[in-house]
Amino acid sequence: MLAALALAAGAPAAAQAPARAAAVQRPLGELSASFQELSRTVHQSVVKVTAVGYRQLEEDESEEPGVAARQQSSGSGVIIDGSGYLVTNAHVVIGAQRVQVTLPAPASGGRSALRPLGRVVRAELVGLDLETDVALLKVNEKNLPALPLADSDTVEQGQIVLAFGSPMGLDNTVTMGVVSSPARQLKPDDPMIYIQTDAPINPGNSGGPLVNTEGSVVGINTLILTQSGGSEGIGFAVPSNIVSNVVDQLRKSGRVVRGDIGVTTQTITSSLAAGWKLPQEWGVVIADVEPEGEGETAGLRVGDVIHSLNGKVMENARQFNVNVYRPVIGETVALEILRGKRRLDVTVKVVERHDEASTYADLASREENLIPEFGIFAVDLTPALREQVGPVRSEQDGVLVAARHADGPLLEDGFRAGDVIYSVNRTAVKSASELRALLKKMKSGDPVAVQVERAGRLRFISFELP
Repeated sequence: MLAALALAAGAPAAAQAPARAAAVQRPLGELSASFQELSRTVHQSVVKVTAVGYRQLEEDESEEPGVAARQQSSGSGVIIDGSGYLVTNAHVVIGAQRVQVTLPAPASGGRSALRPLGRVVRAELVGLDLETDVALLKVNEKNLPALPLADSDTVEQGQIVLAFGSPMGLDNTVTMGVVSSPARQLKPDDPMIYIQTDAPINPGNSGGPLVNTEGSVVGINTLILTQSGGSEGIGFAVPSNIVSNVVDQLRKSGRVVRGDIGVTTQTITSSLAAGWKLPQEWGVVIADVEPEGEGETAGLRVGDVIHSLNGKVMENARQFNVNVYRPVIGETVALEILRGKRRLDVTVKVVERHDEASTYADLASREENLIPEFGIFAVDLTPALREQVGPVRSEQDGVLVAARHADGPLLEDGFRAGDVIYSVNRTAVKSASELRALLKKMKSGDPVAVQVERAGRLRFISFELP
């Protein structure tokens, strides 16, 4: 009798155990199913990028100067526009003469666990931006499944994210993690910030998307910090808002234009504030003013503290630089500055930031100066340009590289704005017309060794004509 009562008393508890297990399994199953559906959707927009090109051998690799070796690299990319536009990392495609994209194959609906191989298509480089490590590609395809770019300013620490790509060449790979930091700066006052994540990212993931649980791209995977060479849970992605801005400019002009007002700024630190007896331990201070630049013309001085730009309080140098980049070239910005105990209002004109890519760009036009075989704009090295370029070692006439263009070969150590071309395959070229005539006699696949002078040093750039 007692035994029967004991069994009866234990029966409800035994019956409750499966019920509790089922209650736990139900939300876990729903969570898993949602991730599976998300992976299937995102996968259709993720591609493998293969770049083939040449690199110049180092001195210890070859006894002869100007020898180039064939190289191949691969990474990932994501379709952002159904008309054929894709985003990847600049470091994946720089140095390439040919870029190919493997589009994912549609689901077969069969029983095999292995997916069918994707279709390989040729891709055109629309443009790239080394500062953000973003490149825009175009394939001749229509109605491709594209992923939307999210607002990366809304990304928060602890948010679940998934990284897609082809790590180590393994196509269609997904990893999951959280946002470790929504805005990580790797160097002080660097205008670039990254989304840091612990989602495993490995070589080959570069250029792939980091997506949120809604399937929108919050970043483009770009680099890792590692001691072993593999993923150690410290990966970084270019925020989608930065990607969006760069892509818009690359689509319009093939390059990124950034504003400048002729000053160098630094973030105020507590020690700097203490040494200068500043009223605050944060903000932006002007460390240098470019002679005859827009800042000097407007009356800015070294040591001025920038309180606000267009009414927006500036908290650090990175924020200030980004806000200076954005205005249209030729517009003015209103600065409120602190000079000692005085508060001043200063208006400064924004000009294009002159760097390697833009210093001589205004000298050339596509119709008259494009050398498509080299992917450059070339102009004759006139006496006036000799003075502008600076001391040139040779008295021989040559050709000045005014700017690079997305067309033509992409070389790891390729042409740069300001290079002076003296010869091609030991044949002297004294003008852009001579260079163009010489190249007309050559055909695709012919090797070329170009002698150039860069910053006072002679060097060879060698590759095969595309």
